[in-house]
Amino acid sequence: MESSSILDSLGVEIIGVMAPVSICMFLVVLLTYSLSVTSDPQIRTAANLIYVENPSDSATVKLEGSLENAIVFVVVVAAVTFVIVLLFYYNFTNFLKHYMRFSAFFVLGTMGGAIFLSIIQHFSIPVDSITCFVLLFNFTVLGTLSVFSEGMPIVVRQCYMVVMGIVVAAWFTKLPEWTTWFILVALALYDLVAVLAPGGPLKLLVELASTRDEELPAMVYEARPTVSRGRNGGGGSSLRVLVGGGGGGGGGVSDSGSVELQAVGNHNANLDYNAVAVMDRDSVDGVVRSPLAGNPRETHSASPAFSEHSRELGSIVNRESVAEEEMSPLVELMGWGDNREEPRGLVEESDDIDRGIKLGLGDFIFYSVLVGRAAMYDLMTVYACYLAIISGLGCTLILLSVYNKALPALPISIMLGVVFYFLTRLLMEPFVVGMTTNLMMF
Repeated sequence: MESSSILDSLGVEIIGVMAPVSICMFLVVLLTYSLSVTSDPQIRTAANLIYVENPSDSATVKLEGSLENAIVFVVVVAAVTFVIVLLFYYNFTNFLKHYMRFSAFFVLGTMGGAIFLSIIQHFSIPVDSITCFVLLFNFTVLGTLSVFSEGMPIVVRQCYMVVMGIVVAAWFTKLPEWTTWFILVALALYDLVAVLAPGGPLKLLVELASTRDEELPAMVYEARPTVSRGRNGGGGSSLRVLVGGGGGGGGGVSDSGSVELQAVGNHNANLDYNAVAVMDRDSVDGVVRSPLAGNPRETHSASPAFSEHSRELGSIVNRESVAEEEMSPLVELMGWGDNREEPRGLVEESDDIDRGIKLGLGDFIFYSVLVGRAAMYDLMTVYACYLAIISGLGCTLILLSVYNKALPALPISIMLGVVFYFLTRLLMEPFVVGMTTNLMMF
């Protein structure tokens, strides 16, 4: 069997994460242009408790004040994360779920409501106050219920995660420019330490969730793959990763063994019974035998009755393989074909299902904040920052599949985005404008 490359096995998962991230960044850029958030007054949040930037301040004052704001903001984020770890350690899981629901209600109801009203006023949409309130209330309640409710479709939860990322990122774009850049760099460094360092809060949170086999008490976007690797015999173990982000949750990889059966035999009338079982890593004796198969060493001296049973079992395996090949992709996508009755003693499959990649909500937010800040300058920097963020995210996902360990999602993308922003603004933009004004480029 030819070994598939990492890109072949990660293509669906990478697209499943990059698509919502791209949608979130694109909509934040549209909000930045349409609502002109730069003209709004500055907001007072945990990101600018110490210093409020004024255009008349000198560069030294802005540098010192923005650095202080970034340090205070990272300290607040770290403290909140440690509190969540303590609550999760002492089994206050229900309290954390209610807190997450309250956070979703607050974000969608207040911050999202303000943006909704701004859109109505900006585009002069004819809607009365009662209708506006009913729409906003229903939208907020549905989003609150979709955060940790088991009965909600995954598509609804994915949409609301993207919406919350857009709302929070749009509010963060109201921060001053110097403070925004310092906070982005500080959060990327904090994410690196919190996920990889021993005793880091996100690392502890992931280890606790992995030990208890529970979902992380955080708002994460889950990008489920289209098919399960265990049934298709794909090369490599199933990729189920949770990429951590600043304020969005930790990162970890769940790697479980699976059991497959490969039927190897002739397609002629005298089909022999040859079943090769790929065992779980926890298997002791390394052999899976059918109830009809006696000692494996006595296979060649089997009785005619055993040969008859072997042909029957071979036909059953062939029918199952044909049925699996003829299954509609939609059936595999919905998981309806996983409950088929298998030949007893031949097929053993674990209950492990490929859950796909999970990306913290904080990653959506700060990716979008970076491109939103770039949109306040020009579209050339937006393109450069977008490509840098997507490239960094792809590198992070590939590293996750290679090292099979927890990795933060912010550092590579944010650092590349910041570097490309300043290179484009300081070097590329003057070069292109100068060439165009001198009619040297059309």
